[in-house]
Amino acid sequence: MPRWELALALCLSAPGWAAEADSLARAIRENSFDRQECYRVRDLTLAIEDIKIYLTDGHLIFSRPVGGKRIAAVFVADVEGGDAEVILLPPDRAERRSLASYIHSPNLDEHFRTGMFLFSGDTYQKILAQLPSNATNKRAPDIGALLEEQFSPMLRNLSESYQTRLVLDLLNHTTDSESVFASVLDSVKLGAFDLVYDPQRAEPIIAGQMTSKDNRLFLDAWTSFKTRSMRNESAPRPPDLALSAYRIEAAIGSDLELRATTRVKVRPSHSGLRAVPFDISPLMTVTAATVDGQPAEVLQRESPRGNAMRAGNEMFLVAVPEPLVAGRDYEFVFEHSGKVVFDTGDRVLFVTARGNWYPLHGLQFATYDLTFRHPKDLDLVAPGELVDTRAAGDSRITRFRTRSPIRFAGFNLGNYARARAERGGYVVEVCANRSLQPSLKAPSALPMREPIVTGSRRSSEILSEPFPVTAPNPLDRLQEIATGVAAALEFMASRFGPPALDHLTVSPIPGTFGQGFPGLIYLSTLSYLKTVPRSAGSLAQAQELFYQQVLQTHETAHQWWGNRVTTGSYRDAWMMEALANYSAMLYLEKTAGTHAVDMMLDTYRNELLAKGESGQQVESAGPITMGTRLESSQDPGAWRTVTYGKGTWIIHMLRRYLGDQRFAAMLAEVLKRYDHQEMSTEDFRRVAARFTPPQSDDADLGTFFDAWVYGTGIPALKMNYSVKGKAPALRLVGTVTQTEVERDFTALVPVEIHLPGGQVITQWVRCDSEPGTFSVALKQLPSRVILDPDRAVLRR
Repeated sequence: MPRWELALALCLSAPGWAAEADSLARAIRENSFDRQECYRVRDLTLAIEDIKIYLTDGHLIFSRPVGGKRIAAVFVADVEGGDAEVILLPPDRAERRSLASYIHSPNLDEHFRTGMFLFSGDTYQKILAQLPSNATNKRAPDIGALLEEQFSPMLRNLSESYQTRLVLDLLNHTTDSESVFASVLDSVKLGAFDLVYDPQRAEPIIAGQMTSKDNRLFLDAWTSFKTRSMRNESAPRPPDLALSAYRIEAAIGSDLELRATTRVKVRPSHSGLRAVPFDISPLMTVTAATVDGQPAEVLQRESPRGNAMRAGNEMFLVAVPEPLVAGRDYEFVFEHSGKVVFDTGDRVLFVTARGNWYPLHGLQFATYDLTFRHPKDLDLVAPGELVDTRAAGDSRITRFRTRSPIRFAGFNLGNYARARAERGGYVVEVCANRSLQPSLKAPSALPMREPIVTGSRRSSEILSEPFPVTAPNPLDRLQEIATGVAAALEFMASRFGPPALDHLTVSPIPGTFGQGFPGLIYLSTLSYLKTVPRSAGSLAQAQELFYQQVLQTHETAHQWWGNRVTTGSYRDAWMMEALANYSAMLYLEKTAGTHAVDMMLDTYRNELLAKGESGQQVESAGPITMGTRLESSQDPGAWRTVTYGKGTWIIHMLRRYLGDQRFAAMLAEVLKRYDHQEMSTEDFRRVAARFTPPQSDDADLGTFFDAWVYGTGIPALKMNYSVKGKAPALRLVGTVTQTEVERDFTALVPVEIHLPGGQVITQWVRCDSEPGTFSVALKQLPSRVILDPDRAVLRR
């Protein structure tokens, strides 16, 4: 449908429901408490899956109805002896430890004086049903007048964060078990904190606290997990919407404003939906939508609290003309616009919403047909085959199309010079800015921020530190990068099979990070320079190695890890970064030798052992499966250090335990089994366990994963040994002792016994709360006995 037809459709007379979503949202934002629905209460209970709330003694007032339902309440323990209590018991050790790191207790058992509740289910009816059980429970309209005046402004404030989510349930007449319940509780000990049950989330229960630090808003997720009923399910729930076949027409004006029309095929998994949620960057505004050509209502409201819970995405709703039918294909069309491209100076551009500039519903594999109209003086790159490019007045029209399905599509643009390389049937095209970004021109001795980590998703990390020497040429390494990426692509394709797409474009991004999208790499502008700003001391060599070799290879590896094999949860995303980074280590080992890999591993280890902003060792921030929750106000940099540093070490230790041949076979099996599918951490463990050596002491890799993946700790190791007897009846006996870790930490540590003539015996020793022992019969005295000679264990 051309733009004028879409506009005409939206101008036609709309059915009566057309503004229902907006009307409900307005009523939610303007809601107030109802003094006539205030009660003196005692011994009431709210049970929502694992959440237990006890309103022991106080007053409870409900809001006025919205859409025929009362959707809010506030409890106040304002009587003598008044009290309320919440109990939440995390289901596993990692979550209990996470909770304890914030509140100094492994379980949430907290008394509170005030609690505000938002809900779309039957909470009102459930509470009313309990009132007759105690004679104390009775209406209190006089107190209600005071509470209405005191708490209605707070209700409106909180409702702004949840209005879109509440409207979704109200329009879909969601059942009680699938309805949202959000609360903000205020206790003397913890202050105000959030406790939420939201079945739309993969982990419906979350407890945490909104915190501001250094002008940045954090959601410190104390604990987050699946509900009891979900934990008993044998198979994951399918997505409620399946998306495929994107067609996007985008226009970027001379002011760099992006305006786009997105068409996508949508297939619901069940019938009756009247409203469906999508995600998009908060920088984008969705102005209109149609479903099969019929106008639909769009509801998009700013929600910092909601965005924090959705990893920075903003949820918006589409209220459909007719309830959707399961299994039927619909064409959804969206009009959206926003400022997602910024000029850092001299036409060096920064695209900030790289993966969410168009509507998404989770990350699903789909084909893409992308057409861009952009200023003629700028080059534009995107994934897939270049179908067409032509001048159109002051603009240029460029079209790309993917042959294979990918999970998301980015783009980049700038005033580029290009270089091309072909290896093994794959084409690599590298773009470089013709101008140096202004922040790199002025001489300065300021150190670089975040020198060794990658993967940032935040626009705030545009490189702003000036370059410490004479301004370099951003084209110096153009052909070198093209040749290097092509060689790395060929190296990985020989081991992992074909990449996500057979054409790979590399383009610059101002900042200290990179990203590997399907068919499109964003590479730090520092990687284009012959000389990069150096940190002081031992980091200098590793920093240069990182920007000039590791980063581009890491992002190349994402063509497999993250774009062919994927994950469905933030808890599993570490694998894609760790496997990509270790793939870069394998290539680094081939091109620069084991010394270069050892230097990077040592750098990662030192960063893990360093003290973070909380004063604690960075690695102790939490298990790697906590994912982006590690990026908290306690230590904002912990997520990167743990994900990339410890993740690389985990894969390296696995390689050492399996052996090179089994390790390579394991990676090939992962790609074969989970090609274009999601892989969980447990899936990865099960595949890797098939390749453990015969008579392995950890055949299912349970010990390994418990210690290094699901736990925390970096041990110090000490070996003692002696040789008893006389040749040829000698016996080597020894112990390996670990310290600096908790008593339940278990590690398998190799001891190498070198014999005259070159024979080497490797003995794996299990270390836990007691020293690990080993005993080996020998015919001759060993020439050397070495503890962990090849960095098989992350240790102090």
